[in-house]
Amino acid sequence: AALPGPSPADWAQAPLDPSVRAVLVGFDEHFSYAKLCQALRYLMRGGNDCLLVGTNRDHRLPLEGGTGIPGTGCLVKAVETAAQREAFIVGKPNRYMFDCVASEFDIDPARTIMVGDRLDTDILMGNNCGLTTLLTLTGVTNLEEVKGHQESDCPARQSLVPHYYVDSIADLLPALEN
Repeated sequence: AALPGPSPADWAQAPLDPSVRAVLVGFDEHFSYAKLCQALRYLMRGGNDCLLVGTNRDHRLPLEGGTGIPGTGCLVKAVETAAQREAFIVGKPNRYMFDCVASEFDIDPARTIMVGDRLDTDILMGNNCGLTTLLTLTGVTNLEEVKGHQESDCPARQSLVPHYYVDSIADLLPALEN
């Protein structure tokens, strides 16, 4: 949506939907200053009665060839900075998503494995939920980083260490055939 009018005073006067009770920040390839302004206005209007929810804090999304693009965490941080408050994150590494799934299905954490390519989201969530964790080295994490966390005496860094790792998710295919 375009900003309504040429000046900031115009932007602050655009009508707001009175039924809006939450601002959700997720991946949005069309994120704009206009959307940031609108989010802030809803959050300021509703005070703490208007929820600020983010899907995740991934700062970068890896692409083939070692490149990457900004992740949703950058958008969440922009809204948090403008609103001067922290979002409730429903995605990894928060256990909220796991608790929702576990409440619907009979999941035994001791028989569940979390597979992922990021230590700070996938592996951390799995470890926080009491799951076995398997890191794939096809994303943003390398073994040197894992070893650094493993050798640390810091509990926060230790919580980023996976139980197992594979070079690629394709390495699991032979095990799945049995």
